[in-house]
Amino acid sequence: MGAGDTAANLVYDGLFLEGKGPEVKKYAFVGAGNRGTYMYAVPMSRDYADTAEIVGVFDTNAKRAALLQARIGGHVPVYEDYAVMLELAKPDVVIVTSIDSTHHTYIVAALHAGCDVITEKPLTIDEDKCELILEAERRTGKRVTVTFNLRYMPFMGQLKEMAGKVGAITHVHFEWFLDTKHGADYFRRWHRQKRNSGGLIVHKSTHHFDIVNWVMEDEPAEVQAFGSTRFYGPTRQERGVRCSGCQYASSCEFHIDIREGNYRLLYSDCEDVDQYYRDACVFADEIDIEDTVSLTARYAGGAMMSYSLTAYAPYEGFRMVITGTAGRLEAEYTESDFGGEGKGMGSGEGECKEEGKGEGKGTGKRIRLFGRQGLVVDVPLADESGGHGGGDERLLRALLIGGDDDGGRQATSRDGALSCAIGFAANRSIREGRPVRIAELIKL
Repeated sequence: MGAGDTAANLVYDGLFLEGKGPEVKKYAFVGAGNRGTYMYAVPMSRDYADTAEIVGVFDTNAKRAALLQARIGGHVPVYEDYAVMLELAKPDVVIVTSIDSTHHTYIVAALHAGCDVITEKPLTIDEDKCELILEAERRTGKRVTVTFNLRYMPFMGQLKEMAGKVGAITHVHFEWFLDTKHGADYFRRWHRQKRNSGGLIVHKSTHHFDIVNWVMEDEPAEVQAFGSTRFYGPTRQERGVRCSGCQYASSCEFHIDIREGNYRLLYSDCEDVDQYYRDACVFADEIDIEDTVSLTARYAGGAMMSYSLTAYAPYEGFRMVITGTAGRLEAEYTESDFGGEGKGMGSGEGECKEEGKGEGKGTGKRIRLFGRQGLVVDVPLADESGGHGGGDERLLRALLIGGDDDGGRQATSRDGALSCAIGFAANRSIREGRPVRIAELIKL
């Protein structure tokens, strides 16, 4: 927040966020990795000290928690026990950036301790854990907010606005493709096992499903999905256990070195605590998440979505086509460089960077509207400087200052559950070979 900004005059995308003055809230962190440190803790302590006080940090790896502490000045207490932190620090809000499979544990405990929760996506990894979160929220009356930063990208805001001009939406075609810098990173980290992440169809695609739900202003009803692992996993004979010390390091295009820079600090130097290896081989036997997914979803209002995800494309981005009764909207967003240092290093959620470095360079962005009467409009695109297409900074500002007055972007637990539910249904559909109704999985 700049020196001239106050809660009474701050402008967010043309909206005035009115108030009598900044309310200082106490925040505690669960998860001290790259996302928790650089998306939240560092900018909060640097730019939002007048509205946000960080009162505690917890991570199962004490070394990593101490690194977050040091990054924000060393004055925030690090706790070895999560329950003790809730009791002694007494936060108003808990920010959860831990491994996806642990979200429900920390969220439920925080709600019952009287805290609101801000959680990274996905809300959780399966329908049973989702129900635990929703029930705790109902019982306690506290609030869970899911951080869908794509909603805050100017590009996505324009996409939603222009979608209103195609009439009643009948069909959405959505293709997302990860390159082999970013995509490979999910297959060397904890995400590579469904028991940790729910697979890319939950961990990654929950972003994409939420955008479709948000743009359509509708809720998914039924999903049919197919998925396989065609590129990563045990598809190569020349493979090791991890990049460090691998005999194929000189010839493997996916080799990375975590003994440098922030990778060393956050991961290599912390291995002795929990034996977590940030550079596991992307061709390992234990990988059980899909790198190729295709699904069809039917919405409550009758519209349909076709969606595909691949994690090994030559370049990265997405294409979306929204068809309605009055026209067609085509959107394209492609990137050629995600700023990784060294071959094979990822970006996005997998990046390990100082704030403001390593941001992608968009090379092909377009929104075009086709009317049924021959109208063709190329939409002038807004500025999107900042991380994740300009979404990160706008999201954080809205979370800490904007309250509910952020153009309807702030996502509730219901939004988080509905986006995850498409992934839950897809996982079950892949396992059982049948269409799966959302109502089978969650009750809202």
